[in-house]
Amino acid sequence: MITTLRHSQPASGRATRKPPQRGASRLVQREPLSARLPRPSLSAVKRILWPLLLVVLAVGIYELGERLAPYADRPISKVSVRGDLTYVDQLTVQERMAPFVEASFFKVDLDALRHDLEQMPWIAHVEVRRVWPDQVTVRLEEHLPIARWGDEALLNNSGQAFTPSDLARYEHLPQLHGPKRAQQRVMQQYQMLSQMLRPLGFSIERLELRARGSWFVTTDQGIELSLGRDQIIEKMRRFTAIYQQTLAQESEKIARIDLRYANGLAVAWREPSPTAADPSVVAKN
Repeated sequence: MITTLRHSQPASGRATRKPPQRGASRLVQREPLSARLPRPSLSAVKRILWPLLLVVLAVGIYELGERLAPYADRPISKVSVRGDLTYVDQLTVQERMAPFVEASFFKVDLDALRHDLEQMPWIAHVEVRRVWPDQVTVRLEEHLPIARWGDEALLNNSGQAFTPSDLARYEHLPQLHGPKRAQQRVMQQYQMLSQMLRPLGFSIERLELRARGSWFVTTDQGIELSLGRDQIIEKMRRFTAIYQQTLAQESEKIARIDLRYANGLAVAWREPSPTAADPSVVAKN
């Protein structure tokens, strides 16, 4: 009896896969030691390193400056004085600057020089600066006299008081009066009233702010205006309208005008009015 063994092929023509073994573990590649070690934090190092570098840099610059300063610090060879000077003598300014500019370029005290020049009567503002390598430039701004402040000083256009030595030469300027430290307020009021009176042909000879806040004006024609304490602009507009309508022809006869009325004004004449019983005439707008 003959037995024949045959190898049969699967119908699909593919090799039969072995089923995966159950319970078998996979091989895991172990990480290198460098990857497992903790990495150092650089943020803390940077926070410490940068201030140290800045300190070292500052010390190095300071040391370099100290070594080079004797070679760069030269004597002042030229002083320039600039500005439109009308009341100040330039030679006097240079003589006053002489003790300061005897120092070297870096050692000249510019703040002290500026303060000393501003003590001169006619100097309002001073700018001082160094010009490399051995010059100092000074720019001066003078006071512009606008009015007298009482009998002891002058006022510039910003209301700043100053006292020149030749005060008597400026008696032709209008005279302003007021409480202490009220110079700027009085100057502002003077400028505003001057603009409103100019179209009428008037200029202000005297302006006074009294202790209780009332304003009084005396024009160059000798007319006194009583303005009171408030609503000054409205009162001046009313005065302008009434003056142009009824009072312009009689301006030489007017002594005083009282504007402290709600809707009009009162006029006091230099000579008796037509009605002897009433020395004043009340005009209403």
